[in-house]
Amino acid sequence: MSRHYETQNGLCETVDEETQSYVFNQTMLRIKDPAVSLDFYTRIIGMKLYRKLDFPEMEFTLYFLGMPADVDDNNVPNDNNSRTTWTFSQRAMLELTHNWGTEKQDNFSYHNGNKNPQGFGHIGFSVPDVYKASERFEKLGVNFIKKPDDGKMKGLAFITDPDGYWIEILQANMIEKASSSSE
Repeated sequence: MSRHYETQNGLCETVDEETQSYVFNQTMLRIKDPAVSLDFYTRIIGMKLYRKLDFPEMEFTLYFLGMPADVDDNNVPNDNNSRTTWTFSQRAMLELTHNWGTEKQDNFSYHNGNKNPQGFGHIGFSVPDVYKASERFEKLGVNFIKKPDDGKMKGLAFITDPDGYWIEILQANMIEKASSSSE
C-alpha cells in the first residue's frame, strides 16, 4: 500500500524515520516596508505576529506570522528565547524579511515570481466563503489579479500584497462543491 494519497512518478515509497519529526515551518517573502506589509497581513488577512527578530549587524529584520486559529494562546511562551524556539516549531508560517532601507527607496521592488522569468507563484489562504472574503477585500481596496468568477477557474480569487506577491484565496470545498453541482 502506498504511503501517498495519489500516484505519480518520482514519489518515494520508503519512509526515512528521521524525517517523520520534521515540520514544514515557513515560507519567506522579502518586503519593502514592514509597516505596510504587517498592516496588510494582520488587518486584511488576519494573521498574528509570533516573533520579530532583528539582525543589526546584517541590517535586516524577520517577522514570523501565523493564523490565530493555528495557535493555543495559552501555550505561547513569554520569554523571548523560549518563544523563538516555540516559533520555529510551528507549522506553515509566513516569514517576512525586511532589508533595512528599502522602505526609503521610491522605485525599489522585489520580483514577485509571476513576471518573466517566472518562478515562485503564490501563497494561499483557505476561507469559508471565497465570495464573501472577496467582497471584504474589495471594500478594503485590495488589488485583485483575479476575482472569483473571472476566467475559467470559478470560485477562487487572486489578490496581491503590498509588494506584489500573489495570494490565492480559495474555499476548501471548492472542487467538491463544483463537482456535485454539475451532476
